[in-house]
Amino acid sequence: MFKILHAEFLAPGIKRFEIEAPRIAHKQKPGQFVILRLYEQGERIPITIEHSDPERGTIRIVVQSAGKTTTLLNSLNTGDSILNVVGPLGKPSDIEKFGTVVVMGGGVGTAMAYPTAAALKHAGNRVITIVGARNKELVILERELRECSDALMITTDDGSYADKGFVTDKLRQLIENGTRIDLVLAIGPIPMMRAVAEMTRKEHIRTVVSLNPIMIDGTGMCGGCRVLVDGKSEFACVDGPEFDAHRVDFSVLVQRNSMYRTAEQKSMEAFQQDPESQVEAIHAEQTGACALKGIDR
Repeated sequence: MFKILHAEFLAPGIKRFEIEAPRIAHKQKPGQFVILRLYEQGERIPITIEHSDPERGTIRIVVQSAGKTTTLLNSLNTGDSILNVVGPLGKPSDIEKFGTVVVMGGGVGTAMAYPTAAALKHAGNRVITIVGARNKELVILERELRECSDALMITTDDGSYADKGFVTDKLRQLIENGTRIDLVLAIGPIPMMRAVAEMTRKEHIRTVVSLNPIMIDGTGMCGGCRVLVDGKSEFACVDGPEFDAHRVDFSVLVQRNSMYRTAEQKSMEAFQQDPESQVEAIHAEQTGACALKGIDR
């Protein structure tokens, strides 16, 4: 069991958790992730580590309610526990002094981009961060990103905060203004990453994307997270999650990520009929596990 030391909503449907996980905290590097499981029969979901504190032995994750498991996870609070937290998994981000780096985060992808942006700044880069959200309420980690960025640009789809538009609009402005860009890191929805890749391909700007396909074990054995890179299969969990954006076949990625959409919708519909009972079942399982642990001692 991994205890939740603190939980708070950053925005509607987006929650940050601080979790007691000392071994993971001591080894985590920017770009890596964990795989969580809430209960014995639950699915495993990959979540990027937003921050780690080796001294306190804690990690932070940011979760957006999208399906049954993430919604169930976001119903947990301070003092609750998560059954399994496995990690750190995946290859760390490539951190070195590139020059001027543009870090782009779309939606909850902002939480994934933040630790890498901070590490790139620490390595001596000029960091320009562009984040986008549907509306003002969904803009997250603004203060943290301002602290580690030389410039921060914010866009909202509806214009309710900062500039109306998309993150690609800001990237296009930088390119058209003649800004020298040595590297672009884009993390967010697949359509956003694909659009960034197409834009930078024409400008011959090195671009990296962080992929989050379907995962099960996180060790490359199940093959669920296969992505097509230069026509060859690679595994996001062990070969990534970061890849050269200009080599990724985004059309295949879209197809694979939608394979279980119907099943996911049915699962979510069943959950919504009686969410309280499923949350209570998790608490009951945790209580039982704690009781058994006490007997073992």
